[in-house]
Amino acid sequence: MKVYDPPASPSVGGVTIGALLTDPNLGLRYQIVAGQSGMGRRVVHPRIQKSGLALVGHVHGLVPDRIQMLGETEVSYLEKLSLELQQEAAAHLFNQSPCAVISTRGVCPPAPLLEEANRRGCVLAVVEERSSAAIAALHTALDEHLAPRCRLHGVLVDIFEVGVLLSGASGVGKSECALELVMRGHRLVADDIVECDYRPPGMVFGEPAEKLRHYMEVRGLGILNIKDLYGVTAVRDRKRIDLVVELELWKEGAEFDRIGAEDQHRDILGVPIRTVRLPVQPGRNMSSIIEIAARAELLRRAGHNPAREFIDSIESTRFEAPAPHGVHEAYRRALNESSSPSPVHHTPKVWPSDFSSPSSTRRRS
Repeated sequence: MKVYDPPASPSVGGVTIGALLTDPNLGLRYQIVAGQSGMGRRVVHPRIQKSGLALVGHVHGLVPDRIQMLGETEVSYLEKLSLELQQEAAAHLFNQSPCAVISTRGVCPPAPLLEEANRRGCVLAVVEERSSAAIAALHTALDEHLAPRCRLHGVLVDIFEVGVLLSGASGVGKSECALELVMRGHRLVADDIVECDYRPPGMVFGEPAEKLRHYMEVRGLGILNIKDLYGVTAVRDRKRIDLVVELELWKEGAEFDRIGAEDQHRDILGVPIRTVRLPVQPGRNMSSIIEIAARAELLRRAGHNPAREFIDSIESTRFEAPAPHGVHEAYRRALNESSSPSPVHHTPKVWPSDFSSPSSTRRRS
């Protein structure tokens, strides 16, 4: 998988410390020991920083927008310092205005740090988990809260575990194609509105708007609940977008790719996603064609590109070395010699005018 840089502005405004710590999906056992007034501070950076050197005054590289973490090593170092040095260490750390400080393994930092956190209004929390587990949980939660997002018009379907985003003008038949694909055993993710979010490294996931989950609108039929119609196996809550299929009404003179050697891409949240354009025409089985596009995407991921393989075979045949001079002529001559002999033609004998044929001589005698 290729890795792409995330969009420049991950999230507008970030997430508050209070919202992050109270997230039920965080899964950390924590306790606020100081700085309760700082629960409204916002985190705008998706990664945790563990900079023990800040306690000795080396604050180069310390980012205020990141949560600072104190592990067992940092806390044990602080506990061995005198009260005066502990106060200096607390001042070095909190002078950088961190959005929050978290101590791991259930160890509460010395009192000077608690006093400084209360004075600066910075949350100081203690979690029971080890540093590695706490960092992993916080990274997962921050990726969710700070993920770049966008909203797209289209239909997202899971076809053979390939997330296919159907796009096109309103009324082109996106929902009808998705309904036919569901009847073929594939799964609906979102209809009409697709909420997209970025995930490292270079992935874009799509999910339905909360109010539209499991619903589909089909002209002439109205609103359908796909989960109620076809069961829980016909829907999916979330799927990575792997392929974009653009449906366009057929127009005379419009050009569409007929070989497929050159890939086209659509940029979604900074990630280029392969795109195919399909003409929509009466009589075309669009659901089957879209299904085949998903199968072709699976083959491409396995390293098979039939269009490129076909072109390479043509090019290799075109540039083969010509036969030496005279080989083709000798081949034709041998072919002629080996063919069946031509029929024998008998030429009638012509007698001279002054010479009688034997038969006439016998008659005269």
